[in-house]
Amino acid sequence: MGGCFSKPKPVELKIEVVLPEKERGKEELSASGKGSPRAYQGNGTARHFHTEERLPAPHPYAGTQDCVEAAVCHVKDLENGQMREVELGWGKVLLVKENGEFHALGHKCPHYGAPLVKGVLSRGRVRCPWHGACFNISTGDLEDFPGLDSLHKFQVKIEKEKVYVWASKQALQLQRRTKVMAKCISPSAGHSGSTNVLIVGAGAAGLVCAETLRQEGFSDRIVLCTLDRHLPYDRPKLSKSLDAQPEQLALRPKEFFRAYGIEVLTEAQVVTVDVRNKKVVFKDGFKLEYNKLLLAPGSSPKTLSCKGKEVENVFTIRTPEDANRVVRLARGRNAVVVGAGFLGMEVAAYLTEKAHSVSVVELEETPFRRFLGERVGRALMKMFENNRVKFYMQTEVSELRAQEGKLKEVVLKSSKVVRADVCVVGIGAVPATGFLRQSGISLDSRGFIPVNKMMQTNIPGVFAAGDAVTFPLAWRNNRKVNIPHWQMAHAQGRVAAQNMLAQEAEISTVPYLWTAMFGKSLRYAGYGEGFDDVIIQGDLEELKFVAFYTKTGDMSWLTGKGS
Repeated sequence: MGGCFSKPKPVELKIEVVLPEKERGKEELSASGKGSPRAYQGNGTARHFHTEERLPAPHPYAGTQDCVEAAVCHVKDLENGQMREVELGWGKVLLVKENGEFHALGHKCPHYGAPLVKGVLSRGRVRCPWHGACFNISTGDLEDFPGLDSLHKFQVKIEKEKVYVWASKQALQLQRRTKVMAKCISPSAGHSGSTNVLIVGAGAAGLVCAETLRQEGFSDRIVLCTLDRHLPYDRPKLSKSLDAQPEQLALRPKEFFRAYGIEVLTEAQVVTVDVRNKKVVFKDGFKLEYNKLLLAPGSSPKTLSCKGKEVENVFTIRTPEDANRVVRLARGRNAVVVGAGFLGMEVAAYLTEKAHSVSVVELEETPFRRFLGERVGRALMKMFENNRVKFYMQTEVSELRAQEGKLKEVVLKSSKVVRADVCVVGIGAVPATGFLRQSGISLDSRGFIPVNKMMQTNIPGVFAAGDAVTFPLAWRNNRKVNIPHWQMAHAQGRVAAQNMLAQEAEISTVPYLWTAMFGKSLRYAGYGEGFDDVIIQGDLEELKFVAFYTKTGDMSWLTGKGS
């Protein structure tokens, strides 16, 4: 298994619901950056991969004057398997002892800033306590996702039974390290119509694929195209922090893409893929040839089909602009959320402190019923009700009524009429693969792209990753599944890149997702679709519990803590 998730039994799943640490409320947003204007750039003909071309790794410390050294503990202060935060004056370091050896690393997870000392140390890796990212303690390298950056590794020496750490002052303050990457040695010239690697979709899968190629020494042209007007951003935050601005959500600043020669085409829609001639056609008629292709188009949100569906102020949360408009319209007014899945419930939780009223409409008996079961769903529903959220369960929207073209009421099939100034629809999504129907690339009956363990489609040189794929899940007897998790998209993007470089990598990471609502954090690891029973241990009402999900021959589990 990748990273520090121990290889589970073939039928196990783990979900956690925990009360996050106080630091959780101070999570830092990703590095800022603004979307660049759309520009088609090229360099002529496609070239071969150059896996041997790699930039030399810089020395970690520019000079002794930029470093600090300190004795941090006695050698007997830590037992094997223990971690401790130690202070060096210019910042903290995570000191780790395993197999008799000491290691010193950055003490915060680069993803959202979680204190790694509260994580799990196992088999030479430390796992983030919040979202499960894993780091190698010998190198500091990120080995399992989510996140993009690694940890700084600091020098350790033992003298007279004391442990000394020597560190760069700058590294202590940055707390993140971007892996060494190759730069493009064949920059685009003019408006060339060819590229070596074309990536359709600039979400987690697409971005990680591009970065992995550069990390592995690939120095030819990479083009990343997206329907969005922005550079790649942290999409899961849209429903958790609706008023976050695009520059706060950006995963990398625009200078990063320039530095490493990753071209991003924004507001660029691919309408045709010609696999025989290795060429794609964009909506505006622009054509681009490729050598290797990654399809990571993601999904499209489902919309309501009821009477009045065209009225204003009804949204699906797809872009930062969508989320920002919802917040503005909801302030001091009435908000209705249709759908009690993760997106809908996150939006409802966020709006409780902004809106005059928040109502949730759901077809099932309880929120999260198909995902977490009725008992856990009811416990979470009670938490929402205690925070002024009104539920209308086992019903659907029959009509959206407007006044002067703008939403005023939501009429339910149960005949209830709910006042609404803004409505958010979160009733699921479908794979955004319509443009592939005539391409020869296989799609299943639901529109997903089937891939093998190497993220390869049925067409040589064409790979796929992210929300739009089904892939063989190793510990479910290679059953083809679709798992639209942010962390899984990262892992699939990396595997796709490795196999573009003929490294024969296979997807093996454990699926993992998280959410946060009213100070409670839900953490879900594994795959438990279709469970038959749920066994609860602990106090479910207080959200201090472990839940085991069982199916004939299968078992999965959920754990949680409350305040």
